[in-house]
Amino acid sequence: MDNINNFKYLFKKISNIKGVGNKTSLILNKKKIFTVQDLLWRLPYSYDDLSKIVYIKNLHIGKLQTIKVKVIKYNFPRKRNLPNKVYCLDDTGTIECIFFNSYEGYIKKILPLNKTIIISGKVSFYKNKYQITNPSHVSIDETLVLKKHNKYSLSEGISNKIYNKIIAEVLQKIPNLEEWHSTEVMSYFNNIRWRDAIIKLHDSSTDEKKDTYYYKRLAFDEIFSSMLISSEIRKKIKKIKKDKKIFNNLFEDEIKKKCSFDLTTDQTKALKEINNDLKNREKMFRLLQGDVGSGKTIVALISAINVIESGYQVCLMAPTEILAKQHYFLAKKIFPKKININLLTGSTEMKDKKTINQSLKNNSCNIVFGTHALFQKKIEFKKLGYIIIDEQHKFGVKQRKMLSDKGGKNCDILLMSATPIPRTLVMSVYGDMDISLIKQKPKNRLPVITYSKLDEKISDIIKFVKNEISLNNQVFWICPLIEESKKVDQTSAINKFNYLKKIFPGKVELIHGKLTDQEKERILYSFMKQQFKILVSTTVIEVGIDFPNANLIVIENANKFGLSQLHQLRGRVGRGTKQGTCILVFKSNLSQNARKRIKILKETNDGFLISEEDMKLRGFGDVLGFKQSGIKNFNLADPIINKDLFDLAEKEIKNIEKNKINTERYQSLLKLHDQADILKEIV
Repeated sequence: MDNINNFKYLFKKISNIKGVGNKTSLILNKKKIFTVQDLLWRLPYSYDDLSKIVYIKNLHIGKLQTIKVKVIKYNFPRKRNLPNKVYCLDDTGTIECIFFNSYEGYIKKILPLNKTIIISGKVSFYKNKYQITNPSHVSIDETLVLKKHNKYSLSEGISNKIYNKIIAEVLQKIPNLEEWHSTEVMSYFNNIRWRDAIIKLHDSSTDEKKDTYYYKRLAFDEIFSSMLISSEIRKKIKKIKKDKKIFNNLFEDEIKKKCSFDLTTDQTKALKEINNDLKNREKMFRLLQGDVGSGKTIVALISAINVIESGYQVCLMAPTEILAKQHYFLAKKIFPKKININLLTGSTEMKDKKTINQSLKNNSCNIVFGTHALFQKKIEFKKLGYIIIDEQHKFGVKQRKMLSDKGGKNCDILLMSATPIPRTLVMSVYGDMDISLIKQKPKNRLPVITYSKLDEKISDIIKFVKNEISLNNQVFWICPLIEESKKVDQTSAINKFNYLKKIFPGKVELIHGKLTDQEKERILYSFMKQQFKILVSTTVIEVGIDFPNANLIVIENANKFGLSQLHQLRGRVGRGTKQGTCILVFKSNLSQNARKRIKILKETNDGFLISEEDMKLRGFGDVLGFKQSGIKNFNLADPIINKDLFDLAEKEIKNIEKNKINTERYQSLLKLHDQADILKEIV
């Protein structure tokens, strides 16, 4: 039987499996288990060892255990709601077996009087008596040797006993698929095949699954399939041949002269990589990834002016109106006067929108700044040659491919992100793009000094804030909650706002996620114009807006945030030439991990190092932006534990690209990981 026929079983509906009725099927559907394949990826998280028989006197309350006892008495109450009881004993004591919703005849059949029975179940203790309620295993066969019993994360309404029976039924029929990996890769996993790995990981006799070749084989498949999709998209984009953009860097040199600083080595390198792509015949699809405050925007704007010099239009999109305006005003300041620059946002007057649209159609507008509205169908460009997207680390691979198709074959794409991610994940997350990194901060930028303070030392913090305001500096005050909560002991923004405005009357404003976008924009713009001194906020101010006059940020309940998130928040201050300060406020009962996070923040301002440490402390799924990004959250693979597998997958992908190996052989793998249809759609 070939792979196609084999796959038919793997993608059978669970309702077709023996022992799965409509009720069980609906319960499994709630856990997003619809097919045999879904069942297989739901691995056991632990097991109960039922093979050891325990004396009654040695039972552990709350554990699933096995006893060998003699049945001595029944108690079947006449009242329906009361449970049936069976009294049993061994040489060390007595125990009650409690049955709800079981008939007398059934109980007498499985637990006959004066017979020795093997019973397994969860042990409880009630009124000085041991009990097992609704035993999971009962057998009259004294020679029966019970085995370890897998435990799965299940929905209410289905027991592990039933689920184990379903899995056992499925494992008997798993097909032996034709191998897709090379002999070199297979040797790394001791030649373990896919079918053997699946069966072994559902085998309760395998104690430590994550250290086995079986686990690593499947984890590698997961990593490799993700990277393969990105590789295929990258190859597809590289096949698009465009007209070269021809420029002599005349405008670039003019802008550099206007800047009051020299570009860092990283900025110069990144700009060179982007310029080379623009001049190339292959369409550019590049990520400009930089730490907070590293100067990505100036690099993007210089590359934009080169595209304008070559005769093409540029579109720069930002996630918020205030950030779009910030980029627009910077361009107005440094671009040559003859460059026609426009701003198109939700608040742009209708008559101005029509004028701007017309200027884009007839190519009289060289560059337009705006928000997502720029990609509406009614916005037409005469000669769009460059799209720049700021702060779009939340784009998934599918959205990025759609974006790369905009603007025609001659349109290059640059994405910018201030969210550093660990080296291990670069290929699997951004493998469809070329990457430029900016790690250095501008030479005139002082590193933010970070302090930690107990929340009971609030008077010291207020004193520090008063001093900052006396120096004409502004302050961010971050709180984790909007309103006070009885369930969570954390500081609310509203309470802190009411507290601070009494101390600093007329100098405090409040911003949070429940406000409309227009209200948020108004408050942030007022803060930028220095109309008040202290902005109390939730984490809505994370996105990279520049407030050069904000030089102090106070973060309440700092232990509740991840490292990367704290670093992003800290990056809101110290963006001018003055010294920036961050105060992390916490309660005295800190966990060990919280202490580690605060210690790391105080020791370094390196966002890339911080992202590595954050992943070690909190895991892949919790690193800033990953859960919300559409980035694949692996079921088995762990970037920390399985770093060798990520490196191996990257090496294999490069080998495939270099030797132009036909990726048809991997169709089975992609189908197993629900990516074959994605590849067909986007490639």
